[in-house]
Amino acid sequence: MESAKIDTKRMESEDSSSDISSKIPNDSGKMITKLPFQRIDRQLLTKRKATTTDKYGSPPNKRSVEQLLTLGIVNIDKPKGPTSHQVSAYVKGILNMEKCGHSGTLDPKVTGVLPVALDAGTRVVEVLLSAGKEYICLMHLHQEHPTKDIEDTINSFVGKIKQLPPVKSAIKRQWRYRKIYYIEILEIRGQDVLFKVGCQAGTYIRKLCHDIGVKLGSGAHMSELRRTQAGPFNEKNIHTLQDLADAFHYYKQGNEEPIRNIIMPIEYAVSHLPKLYILDSSVNTICHGASLALPGVAMVESEIQVGEDIAILTLKGELVALGRALMISKEIIQKKSGFALKVYKVFMKPDTYPKMLNL
Repeated sequence: MESAKIDTKRMESEDSSSDISSKIPNDSGKMITKLPFQRIDRQLLTKRKATTTDKYGSPPNKRSVEQLLTLGIVNIDKPKGPTSHQVSAYVKGILNMEKCGHSGTLDPKVTGVLPVALDAGTRVVEVLLSAGKEYICLMHLHQEHPTKDIEDTINSFVGKIKQLPPVKSAIKRQWRYRKIYYIEILEIRGQDVLFKVGCQAGTYIRKLCHDIGVKLGSGAHMSELRRTQAGPFNEKNIHTLQDLADAFHYYKQGNEEPIRNIIMPIEYAVSHLPKLYILDSSVNTICHGASLALPGVAMVESEIQVGEDIAILTLKGELVALGRALMISKEIIQKKSGFALKVYKVFMKPDTYPKMLNL
């Protein structure tokens, strides 16, 4: 089928509602096409009114290009052909980096969103690996079926499913459970079905297509796949390898604007996580890996659950560290003593803020 190739830009122009960020719950019973973190309405709660000094640190959007190159992330539009590891190596070569790391492996034939963290920023990849993913898939059925049968069968896979990874996969081949958050059928043309799927990290779409075919009774296989979202990264902030190479060339010539439009501060990579803002006087303690005591909290977002990953930020919005919540949001606000969370990964260098800074 000549027109079967995935063209997400054409789809966006034909139907502006295909942007997942524009879909909201309604009373019509229509499926909500949002990943879990997008469904939570978090409010910023104040524990203690505080200010920050301009003498130390820097807002993420004020960093130099040199700083972005050591603690930044780019959203690459992976082309068909190279592996994800090769694309990461291309980014490393283009920017003359010592190290780069990608989040979420895509098969060589799969295209789309591939976040690549730069230098010290590679440590943020872990929280992206577990973030929800969205794909647009072209599935070919091995025989024609009534439209309603196709729709009912596909929709039956929304929710918790059991998957056995394909024979050719990077993990041990054993049964495991995964969640399908939503499936939206975009087009059915003969034996070809184009659909959008939001799913838990580690879900094999190739196997999903196979299982749909088995349930239909005729068989099916994945013809083409494109990832359109990985956590907070989507096709609105995506760039090709050539875009990156051109931007770096212009940067070397003295024009910073193109490279600034491509390299994002590392904070963007944790924008899907709940956030907790700390006092300037607490920053250096956290930089040394200490757990966060409640007196050091300035603000926290609502709906935080115990054990949840938290982004710890300064009042300027700088990422200090990642931690796991030891209390829910309400307890963090109401209690006067104890520890709000346990730090497990530090990003800010010690002494960026002075020890026991008093404002």
